[in-house]
Amino acid sequence: MTAAAQWPRRPTRRPGGRPQPDIEALTGLRSGKPHYYPEYRTSAERLHRVIQALERISAALVRTTEGSEALVRAVVAATAEHLCAEWVVFALVDGELPDSRPRQLVRGPDGAEWALRLSVPERVWSHVEQVRADRGGWDDGDREHEAEARRRHLHVPIRLDGRSVGGLVAWTPADREIDDTDHSVLRILAGQTAAALQNCALLEHSARLHAHTSRQADDLRARNADLVAAQAELGAARQREVLDDERHRIARELHDSVTQYALSAGMHIELVRSEVADDRLRGQLDTAKDLTRRAVEQLRSAIYALNDDGHGADEDLPAMLRRLSGVHMPDELRVEVRIGGTPVPLSAECEQSLVRIAGEALFNTAVHADARRAVVRLAYHPDHVRLTVSDDGGGSPEEVRRSLRAAAAAPSGEHRGLVNMQARARELGGSLTLRRARLGGLQVQVDVPAPEVT
Repeated sequence: MTAAAQWPRRPTRRPGGRPQPDIEALTGLRSGKPHYYPEYRTSAERLHRVIQALERISAALVRTTEGSEALVRAVVAATAEHLCAEWVVFALVDGELPDSRPRQLVRGPDGAEWALRLSVPERVWSHVEQVRADRGGWDDGDREHEAEARRRHLHVPIRLDGRSVGGLVAWTPADREIDDTDHSVLRILAGQTAAALQNCALLEHSARLHAHTSRQADDLRARNADLVAAQAELGAARQREVLDDERHRIARELHDSVTQYALSAGMHIELVRSEVADDRLRGQLDTAKDLTRRAVEQLRSAIYALNDDGHGADEDLPAMLRRLSGVHMPDELRVEVRIGGTPVPLSAECEQSLVRIAGEALFNTAVHADARRAVVRLAYHPDHVRLTVSDDGGGSPEEVRRSLRAAAAAPSGEHRGLVNMQARARELGGSLTLRRARLGGLQVQVDVPAPEVT
């Protein structure tokens, strides 16, 4: 045989006019001895088959990012296509690569896949169990088969870090013998499959870790946002608390000092008026008394305003009464609030009027009754709502009723608080009653109609 040293020439034609194959023209190889040419053709075909096999391996291994299931199917398909195999078995040793799925896969002559036994022939499924059990010796060939059978039966171990983690097994048809090239190709495929499966596991683990980390980060962000919001709310609540304390302190000072001075001034004016005979001076004293009464009313309004912390719009009547019982009360007066029945919604005007009545009654208890204890009761009945303010002071119901009748008949500015309570009760369609309390002092009772339930 001679080899051309020059560049490939234009393809020449064989007898009959058919051109030579392109492989001859590309290699510049010509044979003068016919018996060398079949060997050359066999080597060229083997090289071509190897190149195609490597392309299949590359195409299979790029499926790593799709997960182990897609990778295993691609490896089995590449094995079956390269060997024209009738049956291909992929299996992993029990306990190895635990995150890889499926653990075993069988591909049949028609391309169907089985992950479980089902209709798989016993001779094929026995190799699945053999690989899973990691019984040694099978990777060098099945010694139970005759030489002819071994040329169509291939075992290749899947190794990772020097240990067997699985295996590939294939059966080829009668017209397809397995040669050394096939062994090499399958060993390359098996080795790369082991690394790819491990990469799949690492990739999936990284994805889970990333997802877990992302969830933790989102949770931390949410918790941080909640913490910032809570801190802001605490800061605002602290500011409101400081402002409320300051308002309550001013209200207490006005109640305990300025209001008392104004009331005392009015009493002294009344005493002086009763001893003065000059009508002109009596008129001036009446004016001074009226101014004193108006000053006391303005002070009371200021005290209520200072004790209103702006949250009344969000509170129901029981909550407003509880809040009222804790403001501008002397330290020696203990106030209790009791609620009876099932609360029903009342109009805002009704609730505000009942709160004002309770506040005026408590104010009188604190200023005039010399009481140690007061009880505010709110009772919800089917047809009416009852509010009572009772104390253990020295007030006399008979004297208070006389004062109320006198103030209503001839308004002089005295006992204006009692008149206002009675007027508020009547505006609500209800009534005001004064009687002896079980505690021993005075009880102020107000009954108003309950709203109709539709």
